[in-house]
Amino acid sequence: MEEEEDGAERLRQRKLEEALEAKSLRRIISAFLNYPEAAEEDVKRYERSFRKLPPAHKALLSHYPQKFQRLRQCISANSYFIFSMLQAFEPPIDLSQEIDICEHSDHENMQNGGRFSSERKICSNQTALNSGSLWSSTCEAASEDGDDAKCKAEEKTHNEQELASRGHHDSRARSPCGCSEFQEQRRESDGNSLAISNRDVSSSSCDWLDPSLQLHVPLVDIDKVRCIIRNIVRDWAAEGQKERDQCFKPILEELDALFPNRSGESPPSCLVPGAGLGRLALEISSLGFISQGNEFSYYMMICSSFILNHAQTADEWTIYPWIHSNCNSLSDGDQLRPVSIPDVHPASAGITEGFSMCGGDFVEVYSDPCQVGIWDSVVTCFFIDTAHNIVEYIEIISKILKEGGVWINLGPLLYHFADMCGEDEMSIELSLEDVKRVALHYGFVFENEKTIETTYTTNPRAMMQNRYYAAFWTMRKKSAAANAVSS
Repeated sequence: MEEEEDGAERLRQRKLEEALEAKSLRRIISAFLNYPEAAEEDVKRYERSFRKLPPAHKALLSHYPQKFQRLRQCISANSYFIFSMLQAFEPPIDLSQEIDICEHSDHENMQNGGRFSSERKICSNQTALNSGSLWSSTCEAASEDGDDAKCKAEEKTHNEQELASRGHHDSRARSPCGCSEFQEQRRESDGNSLAISNRDVSSSSCDWLDPSLQLHVPLVDIDKVRCIIRNIVRDWAAEGQKERDQCFKPILEELDALFPNRSGESPPSCLVPGAGLGRLALEISSLGFISQGNEFSYYMMICSSFILNHAQTADEWTIYPWIHSNCNSLSDGDQLRPVSIPDVHPASAGITEGFSMCGGDFVEVYSDPCQVGIWDSVVTCFFIDTAHNIVEYIEIISKILKEGGVWINLGPLLYHFADMCGEDEMSIELSLEDVKRVALHYGFVFENEKTIETTYTTNPRAMMQNRYYAAFWTMRKKSAAANAVSS
């Protein structure tokens, strides 16, 4: 009898979590769908200000009405891309689920944070475009507070906005995880099939886009959509090449030097937590690594899935990433300039072999026992400061690396939960010196260390640009014997 009650309680908890996830995902999708309306409101605000000018001042700015109309055209182009992206997305859950949150106040923290404690994480290494997707998503991926971590933008009050901004091949046989059967059993037992599909989407399969399922969302959610548009430039546009050279190139060169022999039956494996829109993880796989990107944000996952799985050679979109700020523009032409995406087409270029993306919270996914000691390398780029507890991140990185494995890091320490005020929030904000000390405690030794000047989702033609003096290092995990000697 007691077992039956426990089973019923687990089922109730699971249904509750699924309903909360559905609500969180609906909010994120609604943010994308509300983008045009919110952007139009901005243009109307500009027009109201213009109308308040005296006639003589209006005469000096006679080109402004034309600029406002051009802004609307740019918004329309961005909206077209967004809707194309959403049409290709297949929600991993039934978004029509409803729940009275008030009756479940004990789960309010899960709703607000978009974080879930269930075991429904999937760490698939399937890279087959034809049979599904490069993406496996999980309930933990429905992050709302975590999405700000990826938007290191340079508008508004900088730190505030910066906290607001990756051919058919079955890789199971050489999966770095080594526990595909365990994961498949877990997925079957949970009744979840959460892979984002690559099959054609008909209008009937997009019922979840029905206006009745949309939510009114706060402007901060729309800001995350604008952040994603800027992130697309960083990862998937020729204009982002300079920033990629600053951030990605040192990492790729280090991996190339550390793993010179990458041919053969057992290529080295590399995990990229916080992979964002997937470009770095994809570039690593193109060097001959078995590369897996991990991402927590549905905002990022929806977009990266579209580019990685659906962008064919003939597909090219024009977006206008810089239109949402009138500040620090050299000219209207700079502000309104188009950006073509993507600069490469992963789905049709045959460059995805050995590459996969895994959705879910880094701590939840990679604390799994099946992950211990299986990775040859871990690459963290603008990631470690997304932690509530950076010590836990470092501990997990040490556990999942093989003995002699390397950890390559590049990024600042702009802790993303530093300004959270709730009593239940935790944010451990270490200095770089303390980060290094913790890493040494968990068995790492430094092999390379320097500072790299870089930007993040920066408009290269803006009058003001945030620059980071990012910490770059390569650490190697000592063997157990070496650890014993040093102890």
